[in-house]
Amino acid sequence: MAQDGQRVAIVTGAARGIGAATARRLAADGMAVAVIDLDEAACGGTVDAITAAGGRALAVGADVSKADQVEAAVGKVAGSLGPPAVLVNNAGIIRDNLLFKMTEDDWDAVLGVHLRGAFLMSRAAQKHMVDQGHGRIVNLSSSSALGNRGQVNYSAAKAGMQGFTKTLAIELGRFGITANAVAPGFIVTDMTAATAARVGMGFEEFQQAAATQIPVRRVGQAEDVAHVISFLCGEGAGFVSGQVIYVAGGPLC
Repeated sequence: MAQDGQRVAIVTGAARGIGAATARRLAADGMAVAVIDLDEAACGGTVDAITAAGGRALAVGADVSKADQVEAAVGKVAGSLGPPAVLVNNAGIIRDNLLFKMTEDDWDAVLGVHLRGAFLMSRAAQKHMVDQGHGRIVNLSSSSALGNRGQVNYSAAKAGMQGFTKTLAIELGRFGITANAVAPGFIVTDMTAATAARVGMGFEEFQQAAATQIPVRRVGQAEDVAHVISFLCGEGAGFVSGQVIYVAGGPLC
């Protein structure tokens, strides 16, 4: 652990959206947080928000689909904040298109960031967790794992994240490490705004239309997801592992 027993968390894709909200929430829970994103400078807002609230945070730039950058990033975190005990694999991109229009590059890019990235980050971080005899890994899946038109690459990646999570839980449980997945439904982020643009709708109109299909009659906010991740990363979730929790305002499966 870090100084004074403070637990260290890594959140990928934490410059904005769900990742930023999660980083802020884990810091509020008392953790030191490494904020990882492709552009280190873009992490500044999240880091500043955490430090302004009295927390400890570190900005780290890394492409999670590159093994050398992942190893360097996790090493930097361990050296600066302490060995990580919590990992939230949130980094993701979209390259939406219908199957017949989708390029191999679009497929590879999405699978690379989501699945390869989660694999590389988990492989690097688990070594520190095993040494500590304790760890929490939370992977971001999505309701799109159930299928979504125009997202064959994203849906495949998010469905794969669920199988990946369950296998981590089986392999790592004996070392005191839990692994769970959170699958958001409609959450207001830059990514859903991009989806609205793709289908030719204004974002407000897009949100209103989505809310009518959600039992709680509202769309989700990044903080809704962060609250669930916070629970899964805490001591109270020590007997919860290998689970997929849909944060979608209603039942999806």
